[in-house]
Amino acid sequence: MGTFAQGTGPSLRDRAQPGRVAEQEAALRRVANLVAGGASSAEVFNAVATEVATFMQVPLVGIGRYDREGASLTVIATWTDRAHHFQPGTRWPLDGSSVIAEVHQTGRSARIDDYSELPGTLAGKARSAGLTSSAGVPIIVDDRVWGLMAASSDAVLPDDVEARLAEFAEPLATALANSLARQELTHLAEEQAALRRLATLVARGVPATQVFEAVIEDVGRLVGADGATLARFEADLTFTIMGAWSKSGPVLVTGTRLPLEKGVGTWRVRETRRPARTDSYEGVAGPAAARIRELGWRSSVAAPVIVDGDLWGVAVVISTSATPLPVDTEDRLAEFTELLATAIANAESREELAALAEQESALRRVATLVAGGASANEVFAAVAEEVAEVLHLTNAAVCRYDNEGAVMTVIAVCGTRPETFEPGSRWPLDGPSMSAEVLRTGRPARFEEYTHLPGSLATEAREYGFRRVAGAPIIVDGRVWGVISTSSADEPLADHLEDRLAEFTELVATAIANSQAREEVTRLAEEQAALGRVATLVAEGASPAEVFEAVSAEVAQLAPADGAAVTRFESDGTVTALGGWTNSGGYPYVGRRYPLEGTVSALVLEARGPARLDNYADAPGLAPEAAREMGWRSSVGAPITVEGRLWGVLALVSKSERPLPLDTERRLAEFTELVATAIANADSRAELKASRARIVATADATRRRIERDLHDGAQQRLVSLALELRAAQAGAPPELGEHRAELAHIAEGLANVLDGLREIALGLHPAILAEGGLGPALKTLANRSPIPVELDVRTKGRLPEPVEVTAYYSVSEALTNAAKHAEASIVHVSVDTRGGTLIVAVQDDGVGGGDPRGGSGILGLKDRAEAIGGKLSLESPRGTGTSLLIELPLGGHKR
Repeated sequence: MGTFAQGTGPSLRDRAQPGRVAEQEAALRRVANLVAGGASSAEVFNAVATEVATFMQVPLVGIGRYDREGASLTVIATWTDRAHHFQPGTRWPLDGSSVIAEVHQTGRSARIDDYSELPGTLAGKARSAGLTSSAGVPIIVDDRVWGLMAASSDAVLPDDVEARLAEFAEPLATALANSLARQELTHLAEEQAALRRLATLVARGVPATQVFEAVIEDVGRLVGADGATLARFEADLTFTIMGAWSKSGPVLVTGTRLPLEKGVGTWRVRETRRPARTDSYEGVAGPAAARIRELGWRSSVAAPVIVDGDLWGVAVVISTSATPLPVDTEDRLAEFTELLATAIANAESREELAALAEQESALRRVATLVAGGASANEVFAAVAEEVAEVLHLTNAAVCRYDNEGAVMTVIAVCGTRPETFEPGSRWPLDGPSMSAEVLRTGRPARFEEYTHLPGSLATEAREYGFRRVAGAPIIVDGRVWGVISTSSADEPLADHLEDRLAEFTELVATAIANSQAREEVTRLAEEQAALGRVATLVAEGASPAEVFEAVSAEVAQLAPADGAAVTRFESDGTVTALGGWTNSGGYPYVGRRYPLEGTVSALVLEARGPARLDNYADAPGLAPEAAREMGWRSSVGAPITVEGRLWGVLALVSKSERPLPLDTERRLAEFTELVATAIANADSRAELKASRARIVATADATRRRIERDLHDGAQQRLVSLALELRAAQAGAPPELGEHRAELAHIAEGLANVLDGLREIALGLHPAILAEGGLGPALKTLANRSPIPVELDVRTKGRLPEPVEVTAYYSVSEALTNAAKHAEASIVHVSVDTRGGTLIVAVQDDGVGGGDPRGGSGILGLKDRAEAIGGKLSLESPRGTGTSLLIELPLGGHKR
C-alpha cells in the first residue's frame, strides 16, 4: 500500500552538528552568490539541485514549477546519479496519488514510502524507475505555492528528509523571489524598449508585415529563443505566417499557410487558448511538422495572442538545440503577447483605415463612371477591377441572375479565371454552389470544397482546380440582382472575405441601379427613335422587304451587332429570310428558305421565347453553313408574335469571339413587341393594296369585256343594220324620192350612233392599247387632243398591263382636264423608265389652280396608281400651269 507522511520540521540532530550546519550555510551562500551575480533562473535551479543532493546524499533531487492552473508540474532542474524519466522540461499531470499533487494541494511537505499500488502517471514512472520512496516540500514565492523540491530514492528515505529539504527551500524561495523580481524589472525594461520601437514603426506608417516581423524578432530575442514566428489562425483550420525571425538559418516565409495538426503546439493553443510546449518534433506527423524539422527546429513553446477578446493567433518561439526551452518560457512569452496584441491592433486598425479610404476611392471612381454616362457593361467591368484591387484578390467576377434564378450570366471578370467563365457565358444553377446559396439566402456565402458536389458550376470548379469560392449578393431595388465573387485554387480565402465583399456591394448596387436607370432612359429614347423611323416607312407605304431591312438595320445598330435579319416561319418546317442588314454591306439571303436545323430560329421556336446560339462552328445544317460563310460566330434571336401567332424571328449576329452583350435577349424582346406591330401594319397595308389591285384588275377586266361585247355585239349589229339600210336606200325607185331621203336621214343617224358607240368603247378600253401598247395608244390620244401635244415616249416594248392601263388613263384624264379647264396652249407628255419604275410626266402652260378634290377625276387615278404600288402627285399653282407626275413600279405585275 502507498502511504503518505507529513513533515514535522527541522532535525534537532542536525542542529546539534555544527559541521553540517556550516556545510548547509556554505551551500546556501553559493546559491545566493549566483543570484546576486545575475545568473539565470535555470543556473540557480541546477545549482540548488546539486547542492541539496550533495548535502543530503540522496540519489535523485528535482525542482519543479506548477503551472498557473495547477494541472501539471514542469521539471526545472534535476541532479541524479542514474537514468530516470524526470528530465528538465518534462511536464507531469497531477492526476493521481503523488508527492507533487499532495504538496500543491496542501501547501505543506509530504512523502511516499511505497509506490507499489498507487495510481497516476508519476506513480507509474516511479515504479518503472525502481524508486521506492519520495519526499517533497513546497517552494513558496509571494505567498503562493510556486513549485516543489523533492528527493527520491530506491530505499526508504530518512525520517527527517522533509525537514532538511524545507531548510533548503526557504532560502531558495527568497533567492527565487529576488531572481524573479530582477528578471521582472529586466523584462519590463526590455518590453518598454520594444514598445518604443513598435510605436516608432507605427508612426512611420510601415506596412503591417514589417511591424509584425519587427515585433516577433523582439519577442524572440527577449525570450532568448533561436527563432520566433507570429501566425494568424484562419477559419479553415489553418494558420498563416504573419512574421518570422531566426537567430541564424532559414525561417517560415511570411504568407505561408499551413494546416493545424494535432501534436503540434499551435493546435493545442487553438483548442485550449493556453500556452503549449512541444519538446520534440520527432515522430510528429503532417506537413507542418515536416517543414519544422526541415528548418532544424527541435522544440518550441506557443502562446495565444488575444486581440479585442478574440483568439487572433499564436506566437511561437523555438529552439534548435537538444536542450528544451527554459521552463519559464511560457510565462515570459505570455507576458510579451500583450505587446504583440498591441502591434496587431494598431496595424490592423491602420490597415482598416487605409482599406476604407481605398474602398471609398474605388467607389468614387465607379460613381464618376456612372455620372459620365458609361454603359452598364463598362460599369460592371470597372466594379470587378476595383473589387479585385481593393480587396487584394487574384480574381473577381460580377454575375447576374437570369431566367427567374435558373441561370447565372457572367457579366465582367477581372484576373485569372477559366476561359469558359468569360463575360456572356451562362451557367445553370443546377446543383449546390456558392452562387446558388447567395441567390437562395440573399446573404454572403463561401464554399471551401467542390470535390463531391453535383452541378455545372461544381464540375467547372473541379476541372480548373478551384477549391474555394466566396461571394456576396448585389441587391438592386430589393431583389437579389446578382453576385460579386472570387475564387482560389490553392491559397485559402481570407477570413470574413465574403463580408468585405458585402460591404462593397452595398454601394456598388446603387451605382448599378443608377447606371441601369440612365441606360434604360437612353435605350428607350433610341428604341423610340428607331421605331419612329420604321413606323414612318410603313406609313409611307414602303414594301415589306424595305421594312424588314430597315428593322434589321435599326436593331443591329442599337445592340450593337454585326448584322440582323427578319425570318418567317413556314408551314413546312422551314424558315424564310425576308430581310436583313450587315455592317459590311449587303444581305444576300433574302427570299431563301432554310431548314430549321442548327438555327437560332429553331431554338426560339422550341423555347417560345428569346434564345442564344453561342457558336456556329459545329452547328449542323445549311443555315449554319451560310452563317459561317458570312463569318458569323454567334447569334441571339427573339420571337416576333403577330396577332397571337408566332410569326417569325428577329435575330442578331456577331463575328466576334466574344458573345453578344448580356442584355441582347431582353433588348430584342422589348423591340420585337413594336416590330410586330409594324409588321402587322405592313401586312395589313399589303393586304389592302392587294385588295385594291384586285378591284382595279376586276374593273379593267369588266371594261375589256364590255368593250369586247360592244365591239362584237351591238357595234357589229349596228354596222350590219347600216349596211342593210344603205342597200335599201340604193334599191328604192327614183319616183320614191321622199322615201329615199328619209332612208338617207335614218342611215346618217345610225352612223352617228355607231360613231358614238365606238367612242364609248374606246373610253372603256381602247383597242389600240391592247393591241399596240402604251406608245401607240398615247399617240392616238395626242392626235385626238384639241390642244397641241408634244409627246416624248422613250420606252420600248410592252409593259405590264396594269401599268399601261393606269398610265394611259392618267394621260387621258390630264389631256381632258387641260382642254376643259386649263386654257392651255400646249401640253408636254414624257414617258420613261428609271430603276424599275415607269415615270410619266404631263405638264401644261394653263392657268393652274387644279384641285383633285374638285371632282376632276385625278383622285380616282391616284387611287388606281396606289393600288398597283405606285404614286401620283399633282402640282397646280395658280397662273403657272399644272404638272402631273405618275410613278408606277414595273415589278410584280403580269401581262
